Amino acid sequence: MSTAALLINLGSPESTSVKDVKKYLGEFLMDDHVIDIPYLTRFLLVKGIILNTRPKKSAAAYKSIWWEEGSPLTVISRRLREKVQQFTEKPVYLAMRYAQPSIKGTLERMVQDQPDLKSVFVVPLYPHFAMSSYETVVDRVKELAREHFPHLEIHIQEPFYRDAEYVEILSKSIKEHLPEGYHLLFSYHGIPVRHLKKSDTTQSHCRQTANCCTIDSPAHSTCYQHQTEVTTRLVAEKLGLSKDQYSQSYQSRLGRDEWIRPYSDEVFKTYPTQGIKKMAVVCPAFVSDCLETLEEMQVEGKEDFLHAGGEDFVPIPCLNEREDWSRLLAKWINQRLPA
Repeated sequence: MSTAALLINLGSPESTSVKDVKKYLGEFLMDDHVIDIPYLTRFLLVKGIILNTRPKKSAAAYKSIWWEEGSPLTVISRRLREKVQQFTEKPVYLAMRYAQPSIKGTLERMVQDQPDLKSVFVVPLYPHFAMSSYETVVDRVKELAREHFPHLEIHIQEPFYRDAEYVEILSKSIKEHLPEGYHLLFSYHGIPVRHLKKSDTTQSHCRQTANCCTIDSPAHSTCYQHQTEVTTRLVAEKLGLSKDQYSQSYQSRLGRDEWIRPYSDEVFKTYPTQGIKKMAVVCPAFVSDCLETLEEMQVEGKEDFLHAGGEDFVPIPCLNEREDWSRLLAKWINQRLPA
C-alpha cells in the first residue's frame, strides 16, 4: 500500500503587493472557522470593510519582514519539509491552508506521483487545537477527501501541545536563547472567547465553571486556552522556572469582541512599570516564524516594551527547521504510516 505524509501550515501572500495581500486576506477571513458569523454578514464585513482598509497596512508589514526567497513562513515551511524528508523514506509533501501550495492541489500532485496512493498522514503544524488553526485544516482536508479523493485513508496528527518530546525540544530551543535573569513571556496567538465556548464539546464547561482550565474535563481536548496553559506549565517546569520568572499572554486581536486575556500588547506596556525591565518572548502557537513573530513581536512588541521603560527585549525563534524538531516529525510519520 502506497503512503505519504502531508505537512500543512497557515499560508502567506504570494508577494508583498497590496493585490496579493488582499487576495490572501480575503481567503483567510472568509473562512467561517476564522470569522464565525453568518455568511452574508461575514461577506459584507470582509469584502465591504476589512479588504478596503487592511491590505495596504498588512502589505507594509509583510514588506518589512520579507526575505529575498519570499515569505518567511513559506520558505521555512519548505525547508522543514526538506529536512523531515531526510529522516523518513515516506514521501513528505507540504501544503498551506490558505494560498499556495493549496491543499487540493497538493493532494492532486500526491495522487499523480503515486497512482496507488492509499493512506495519507496529515500533520497540521499547530501544537494546540483552535477553530481558526487546527480545526480548519482538519475540516478542509476531510471535505476535499470526501469530494475528490474518496479512495484515500486520511489519518490526522492530534494536537501535540503536551507531547513529551515536543516539550523537550521546545524547552531546549528556549534555553538556547534565554539570557539569565530575563523574564520569559509565552505569547500565544489569541482567539475570541466565543471560539472557546463554541469548541467546548460539553457545552457546559469553558467559561461556565470556575477555574475551568485547571479542572479536568472532556472539554480540554478542544480547549485552546487550557492547552496553551499546559504547554507553558510543562516548559516552565522543564526549564526550572519559578512562577515569578515567566508569564503568559495572547496576541493578534481582530475586531472588538472579547479575546482571551491578558493581551500581549498591554503586557509590553505595563511590565516595565512593574519592575520587569528585561524580557525574552517566545511564541509557541507557531512552529514557524511568520508575520506574527517577526513583525508583531520583534518590531511592534519590542518598540512598545522599550518605549514603556524596558531595557532589553530578546525574541526567541520558533522551532522552524531545527533538526530535533524535524526528526520528531519524521518519527511521527514513520510510526503512523504502514511499512
